[in-house]
Amino acid sequence: MKLSPALIEGKLLRRYKRFLADVALPDGEIMTIHCPNTGSMKNCWEENTPCWYSDSGNPKRKYRHTLEITTTPEGAKAGVNTGRANHLVEEAISTGVVVELQGYDALRREVKYGEENSRIDILLEGDAGACYVEVKNVTLAEGARGMFPDAVSTRGTKHLRELEKLAQSGVRAVLFYCVQHDQIATVEAAADIDPAYAEALAQALKSGVEVIAYRAKLDAEEICLIESVPFLPAQ
Repeated sequence: MKLSPALIEGKLLRRYKRFLADVALPDGEIMTIHCPNTGSMKNCWEENTPCWYSDSGNPKRKYRHTLEITTTPEGAKAGVNTGRANHLVEEAISTGVVVELQGYDALRREVKYGEENSRIDILLEGDAGACYVEVKNVTLAEGARGMFPDAVSTRGTKHLRELEKLAQSGVRAVLFYCVQHDQIATVEAAADIDPAYAEALAQALKSGVEVIAYRAKLDAEEICLIESVPFLPAQ
């Protein structure tokens, strides 16, 4: 995903009230911007470190700028705009980067499905049938180990139940981890943070749900998925 205009660099001072962040600009001005991340953002930012933000160009927005990339305590880059994850995965499928999800003729977004009033992020359709793809953004890391979720996620657990029911009925169901962190080498469930999610994921795997994980390249000019990383199921 080419970014036009390119992201702007600043220094992240703090994140607060969940959806706000203060950023220091090169001229010393401090600006409050929107933080588009409902999670804890655990381990993926630190005070007084470089960050990158986008400018909507819309003066009518209360906060026209959006936090996009942060610097972790280890010096990695993390993409904290969870709203980009679906677009990154869609682009990577359409351009052939995600080899596991090729061969479909149509792609639809936000399609209602399931028994719990859910919407699937991406629905692929073709002669071979349908493929339901649920996308999750991964930024939590301990060393090179990526984990999801970074806070208790009842919504994520609900989606796993929905995917499990699809798989049990013979429909292809995929959980896709969009890794917006340039030092994550593997992905696994964060069982210590959300045991119920980890248990639901283990059950979904037994029922035939597939897990795919791809890591992103992150810079001011472009954010895109570039390579697969292994998913590590619980032992």
